[in-house]
Amino acid sequence: MREIKFRAWDNILNEYFSWEDSIKFNNYYDLIEDNYNGAVSLEQYTGLKDKNGVEIYEGDIVKLHVVILSPDDKMGEIKYSPEYGYSIYFASNRMARQEYWSNGGKHTIEVIGNIHENADLLEEK
Repeated sequence: MREIKFRAWDNILNEYFSWEDSIKFNNYYDLIEDNYNGAVSLEQYTGLKDKNGVEIYEGDIVKLHVVILSPDDKMGEIKYSPEYGYSIYFASNRMARQEYWSNGGKHTIEVIGNIHENADLLEEK
């Protein structure tokens, strides 16, 4: 069974808190209760780790390296959709479904940042 964990991005202080830390503070708890008021973004753990053992969360920017047929690494953001699970969305409007990238067969995945602090990594070169 997958471990259910969250992290919280504070859109005011521009920093992450673990879910446990964020609910320790009354003002954060109130924001969460009020549908976040846009001040807190919750991101769920995918249950998967990258090639270095780093936990992969929604909002992470990852580098996908396909061993065969792909000379360049692709960078994209982890997002959840009910149809495909946790998928990697690339700047080219393409995506890699969870069933493709999560099995670790002929490719590697590495967390290189997050959408809040490193959005520039997704810009097409």
